[in-house]
Amino acid sequence: MQKKLILGSSSPYRKALLERLRIPFECHSPNIDESPLPLESAVDLVKRLSVAKAHAVNNERQQNNQSSNELIITSDQVAVLNGQILGKPHTEQNAIKQLSCFSGKRVSFLTGLCVLNQQDQSYKYTLNEYHVHFRVLTTQEITQYVSIEQPLDCAGSFKCEGLGVCLFEKMEGDDPNSLIGLPLISLSRSLRELGVNPIG
Repeated sequence: MQKKLILGSSSPYRKALLERLRIPFECHSPNIDESPLPLESAVDLVKRLSVAKAHAVNNERQQNNQSSNELIITSDQVAVLNGQILGKPHTEQNAIKQLSCFSGKRVSFLTGLCVLNQQDQSYKYTLNEYHVHFRVLTTQEITQYVSIEQPLDCAGSFKCEGLGVCLFEKMEGDDPNSLIGLPLISLSRSLRELGVNPIG
């Protein structure tokens, strides 16, 4: 029996990315507290939240007798500048402040990916790191960009798949999809190891 894929996210960006693999899936948003723990590192935070999201979705679906043969895909991402964890801005003012701090700097984006096998409760976890070098930005450019693209629900206050690419000097990393929120190279590898191959 073919395993059913569940994307544990309400993010339209992650949904659009997973659709690129052309495998049917359902979305189920996890209900967890995403607040960092005191002194928690970015690496530990994205792992804890990615795994916690997968278990939360799994528990909810099993309680509702929805399935016992699913692969649950969850992810979490943070931006890191000078060791400080930065999340989603939520307001224009915060987005402008974040991008002003990023001007002329190298910002790291850590994306945790968890694929939980509901059958035996095991999971595969991978960490993807991606770096963005921002060019020196003017206040007008930052304000105009935020006004146009409204990246208020994006870690780092930009959409690299859109106009946000105009903010960059260069990008470094193995999988640019991880910057959008779902590292498809790592995900494809984990799915193949679990018997699901998008191309055969």
